[in-house]
Amino acid sequence: MKKINIAIDGFSSCGKSTIAKALAKALNYIFIDTGAMYRAVTLYFLDHQIPLDDPQAVSNALRQMQIQFERDARGRQRTILNGRDVEDEIRSMRVARAVSQVAAIPAVRRAMVHQQQNMAKNKGVVMDGRDIGTVVLPDAELKLFITARPEVRTQRRYRELLEKGLSISPEEVAENLAQRDYIDSHREDSPLRRAEDAILLDTSDLSREEQVQKALKLVEKLGIKPENTAS
Repeated sequence: MKKINIAIDGFSSCGKSTIAKALAKALNYIFIDTGAMYRAVTLYFLDHQIPLDDPQAVSNALRQMQIQFERDARGRQRTILNGRDVEDEIRSMRVARAVSQVAAIPAVRRAMVHQQQNMAKNKGVVMDGRDIGTVVLPDAELKLFITARPEVRTQRRYRELLEKGLSISPEEVAENLAQRDYIDSHREDSPLRRAEDAILLDTSDLSREEQVQKALKLVEKLGIKPENTAS
């Protein structure tokens, strides 16, 4: 059966991962969470106190990292850093505050892009991030650019953090998202931008199910039929 690569880009808390995971499940494709990869690098840098302005230290640290994805007993995808499950740690505000700065470092981006392209070389991949359609998978058969209003994104992220038991105010969340948006959009190396051939999908007023169904319809237009039920 014909397989394609699907590139999904957009700002934080727009629904990228929700859509990407559901598409991967429905199509029986591999989901690659590039944001988790950058978060894992950030966690390593924070834990080992790697100075971001020291190219040699950054390069040495990158050579010490191995990032993989595995599924746990409940079928949930987990991020594995050097053999350790760091999925919960990389979702913390500690990492969120630093990830855009780390992701803006050219050496970090080159290392991650190389890994991501290798993961997708055999097709059948759904990949979400900031530069997938423009840099990582410029030849992806389907490109989506996901967006949502700032206040909607803030509420989504705020609820997500509360559910994880983290104490934070909506104002802190909004400030963090705005800061990350600016850094992601203005970095010199592969800034976040919509690819010319990417389809815009605004999720502000859509439920999760509606987001996924809209994306699935775009996939089906390319002649790709779901194998499983998306959820």
